[in-house]
Amino acid sequence: MDISVFQIIWFVLWGVLWAVYFMLDGFVLGSGFMAGFLAKNDTEKRVLINSVGPVWDGNEVWLVTAGGATFAAFPTTYALMFSNLYSALVLLLFALIVRGVSFEFRGKIDTTVWKKSWDTAIIVSSFLPALLFGVAFGNIFKGIPMRNDFAAINFSYDGSLVGLLNPYGLLTGVLFVLLFAVHGSLYAAIKTTGDLSRRGADLADKLWIPLLVVAVAFLGYTYPATKLYDNFLKAPVLLIVPVIAVISLLLVKVFIAKGSCHKAFLFSCLTIVFVVFTGVTGLFPNLIPSSIDPASNLTIFNSSSSLLTLKIMTVVAAIFVPIVICYKIWVYRLFRARVTEADVLENHEAY
Repeated sequence: MDISVFQIIWFVLWGVLWAVYFMLDGFVLGSGFMAGFLAKNDTEKRVLINSVGPVWDGNEVWLVTAGGATFAAFPTTYALMFSNLYSALVLLLFALIVRGVSFEFRGKIDTTVWKKSWDTAIIVSSFLPALLFGVAFGNIFKGIPMRNDFAAINFSYDGSLVGLLNPYGLLTGVLFVLLFAVHGSLYAAIKTTGDLSRRGADLADKLWIPLLVVAVAFLGYTYPATKLYDNFLKAPVLLIVPVIAVISLLLVKVFIAKGSCHKAFLFSCLTIVFVVFTGVTGLFPNLIPSSIDPASNLTIFNSSSSLLTLKIMTVVAAIFVPIVICYKIWVYRLFRARVTEADVLENHEAY
């Protein structure tokens, strides 16, 4: 097969990996930074942490895989992201590290100051990645100020960390934060019991209206701020992707109102996946557009690895991705029961 076929395959896989990561880690991030509103005492905080305890680190695998796929399939894109956006990515990495450490260290010393310090760390280190991921993808959708001389393999980046905090980037960041906040609240509703569960459902219900407002603003602002709509206007059949995202978001509210939080959580998953798919579909064939010169766009065609590399990666992915998916299904099925206060009080090994 021609190399362009494998480039398209890996662009699709690249989008799927990011979508699955945001779907899975989204509820961990959301429940983390909403913990102050959800949990009212130490026991409820332990319940909330233990509800994500068996799965949060496994969810991180999808982030590592997405980054690894970018490095292996599109090394030029990876090089630009991790060299010129270094400050933002290091801040994101530190936040993710602190979050993992916070889960493990919170229960090591039984003092109020110790636990409150780590509770604050969980909230901050969960909120920052949600916001930064949104800002990062918002800037990718918008285009990054860069110039590329592909013949000389020379890249120049004319932006800064502060420059990433533009109105569209921040709007996308707020969208991600609210998506994850609703997602995490619904996860708390289906994985806990009693007042904590009801609080999760009520909070998701209250946050849905602000999420809808920001989503509408995002869709409206995307037209003048980006070129994401170009592909949809050229091939209207692709509009099925954002339509599914919108319908899924509306059904989240419908099922919350009906008291069916499991179904609401399912459609929250679909909303996040198809929001990401909408952005990826609009980007194609770009990976990182240039806001200065379209000739400098990094695309799947000018930044990919060799044909042999892409072939080997495709074979490896065909073997191991189904295995990982089966493993994740098994893990979620194994830990499908709700976490109760009795569970954490009786189990000294709990977080």
